[in-house]
Amino acid sequence: MNLQVKPVDLLPSDLAMGTVMLKVGNLAAVAGYYRQALGLAVVAEADGGLYLGRAGTPLVHLAPAAGLQVPGRGEAGLFHTAILFPNQADLAAAVATAYRHDPGAYVGSADHLVSEAFYFQDPEGNGIELYWDRPRSEWGWDTTSSGPRVRMDSLPLPPAQYLQRHLTEASLAGMEEAAADVGHVHLQVGSVETAERFYVEVLGFEKTADFAGQALFVSAGGYHHHMAMNVWNSRGAGPRRDTLGLGEVLLSVPTADDVAALADRLAAAGIGSHHTGAELRFEDPWRNRLRVAVGAAG
Repeated sequence: MNLQVKPVDLLPSDLAMGTVMLKVGNLAAVAGYYRQALGLAVVAEADGGLYLGRAGTPLVHLAPAAGLQVPGRGEAGLFHTAILFPNQADLAAAVATAYRHDPGAYVGSADHLVSEAFYFQDPEGNGIELYWDRPRSEWGWDTTSSGPRVRMDSLPLPPAQYLQRHLTEASLAGMEEAAADVGHVHLQVGSVETAERFYVEVLGFEKTADFAGQALFVSAGGYHHHMAMNVWNSRGAGPRRDTLGLGEVLLSVPTADDVAALADRLAAAGIGSHHTGAELRFEDPWRNRLRVAVGAAG
C-alpha cells in the first residue's frame, strides 16, 4: 500500500465519531451485557443486528457473525470503544452498574489528565472505555517542532472513592435516558509509524500524542483524540483475518465536500475505496474497515 501522500486538507474540525460495528458470535449474550451492564437501549433492529445506544443515539451496532473465531491477543483490530459521558454522575452510574453486573469484566481505571476513564470487557473480549472529559480549558498542551501535543498520563483513579464522590440515585435511575456518545476508538495495529502515515498523512487527522513509538493519538479540531493506535500487544501484526470483534468504525463529517476531499486523498495515495457521494468506505493497512458519512449517527 502506497502511503506517501501528504494531505492538502485536514479532516473537518467538527468531525464526530459514529456507531462502532462489532461482529458477535452470541448476539443475545453480548446485547444483554450492553443493555444490563451499560444501560444501553435498543435504538433499532436493522442490517441483521441490533443498534444499541442512549437517548435515541446509536453507539454500538451488534452484527451476528456465528462461526467466526475470537481474534488472538496479538492480532490487529479493536483495543476499545470509548463511550463518553457528559458529566461525572452519569459516568459513575455506568461504572457502578457495569461493575455490579460482572465484576470480572472490570480491567482498570486511570486519570488521563484530560479525562477520567474506567475499562471493561464485554463477553466476547471487546474492550470498552467509559469516560468523562475534563473541560478543554483545563487540558495542557506542549509546543513541539512538529506541532502541539496534549499532556496525557495514566494516574491512579480509585473506583470506590470515585463512586462515593460522584454516584447519585438520580443518575442510576435515569441511565437509559441520559446522553452518551462514542468519544473515540482505540485500535491495535502492527506499526505506529505505518499508522501515522495512514491516519495523519493520508486521512488528515492531526497528531496529538505519541508515546515512544508505542501508541499514537490523533484527532480533528483540537480534541485530545478521536482515534488511537497502539502496538502494546500487536507489534508486527499483519492484515486481519475475518474474525469476531471490530466490524467497522464510522466517522461523521458535515458535508459531501468533506467526503469527496477524503476520497481524492485516498485515490492519490493509491488506496482503494467505495465512494457513493454521501459516504466513503475503505480499509486501513490492517484491514480495519472505516466508513465516512455525512451527518451519520449509525
